[in-house]
Amino acid sequence: MFRLATEDEKPMTYNCFDVSIQNHIAHVVMTRPEKRNSITADFWRELPAIIRDIDQGAKARVIVISSTGPHFCAGLDLSSFSAGASDRGDPPTVQEKRQRRLQAGAAFYPQVLRTQESFNCLEQARIPVLVCIQGGAIGGGVDLAVACDIRYATEDAFLTIQETNIGMTADVGTFPRLVKLIPEGYVREMAYTGRRVPAREAKSMGLINEVYPDHETMLTAVMSVAEEIASKAPLAVYGCKRMINYARDHSTADGLDYIAIWNATFLQTEEIQEALAANAEGRPGDFAPLPPERQR
Repeated sequence: MFRLATEDEKPMTYNCFDVSIQNHIAHVVMTRPEKRNSITADFWRELPAIIRDIDQGAKARVIVISSTGPHFCAGLDLSSFSAGASDRGDPPTVQEKRQRRLQAGAAFYPQVLRTQESFNCLEQARIPVLVCIQGGAIGGGVDLAVACDIRYATEDAFLTIQETNIGMTADVGTFPRLVKLIPEGYVREMAYTGRRVPAREAKSMGLINEVYPDHETMLTAVMSVAEEIASKAPLAVYGCKRMINYARDHSTADGLDYIAIWNATFLQTEEIQEALAANAEGRPGDFAPLPPERQR
């Protein structure tokens, strides 16, 4: 089982990521620039383990995801398609080939659900997840970006629904999330053409919050946003994320009813008083942290 270190412990080692936690901010960095941070089997396993450990252990108040090298993420490592049974033992018989062909769909379905879970964890986390995009967010890189709460990019960044260009339909989360982030016509054009959407255009669509001249400037600015979020009452920010996700997926009437029930349970007068006092006195608030969760 993966376990992140606290600030006083030796950090864990991952094949695809570097993780650090300081001042209530967890920074998760993709570390395979020579491979354009393509998505491998290790990536699928490590990302949800990292995110859930941070969230369930209440080890941070905000997560920032960034990358290294010329591209944010080149999407799925296509070598995973060529790895298979041909290297294992004797060649399959005609009957075995037939069985595998007939079983292919049933075997593929749960595999896709598992990969979807690797990005669902970003949406399901109780704390906000901010993502910094440089260069290309390609294929699965788009799936990753749209699963985060807030997206930032550099001037050279672009997003591509690459699956169309290689004869696939994107299946790890692009469409269910993208149609709720930007107008449907933009989604259809991106999907049908598979073209590169530059960062500035993506910002005009509402997909990117802000565009920065370079990677360093972007990270500095996003960490400032993360610090601002981390200064707020964690229970209140958790409620905000929960309500926003719920409102997105339900009617206005359902959303209003849910927030009324939520605050009837979670509204904390002491937290409100502390927030008001801290603002008036110009000091950090002394807020209750999120409670750790039991492993799901």
